[in-house]
Amino acid sequence: MTSVRQDAWTQEEDLLLAEVVLRYIREGGTQLQAFEEVGRRLSRTAAACGFRWNSYVRKQYKEEIELAKKQRKERKKAVASEEKGQKKKEEAAEKNVTWSDVIAFLRAHGQTAYDSQRIADENRALKKDMEQLQQMITKLQAEKEALQKELSAVQEEYKTLLVIMERARKLAALEEAQEQKASQTENVSFEKVENS
Repeated sequence: MTSVRQDAWTQEEDLLLAEVVLRYIREGGTQLQAFEEVGRRLSRTAAACGFRWNSYVRKQYKEEIELAKKQRKERKKAVASEEKGQKKKEEAAEKNVTWSDVIAFLRAHGQTAYDSQRIADENRALKKDMEQLQQMITKLQAEKEALQKELSAVQEEYKTLLVIMERARKLAALEEAQEQKASQTENVSFEKVENS
């Protein structure tokens, strides 16, 4: 039987290393951060993960690496474009604030406050309903427990009654057997007397 070396890499470990490194490339992280994460997950050093990546695994994922780099660039562009658009909106909003904008904002804020109060009232009513339902559940559970105890007592009484009835049946059968035996004994005695 051959023993596996402690530092031997499995195919699953290589796959995990590739997946994590490609994710870090796509998301704009560094390969060193990827090696540290893989090292924690596989109980290996970041240096060992970096060596394995550079010496073996990277060569198998050239196309995926290029795709991840393109995705990183597109992502950076999208984030930058979004930030630029947001900044322009903020600047435009600061420059063009009018009294009608202020009034509209205050009305919307007043509506929001009204809506918040209405929601708070509904919330209180729902909490009250929930408390009443909880009390009803508690009451029904107590009634259920009482009925279960009562049912258990009735079942015990029924079992006891069945035992008594079975004993009475056996006693009646025994008495009947004794009467038949006594009757047979009398018949035999009469026959002896008649034959004598």
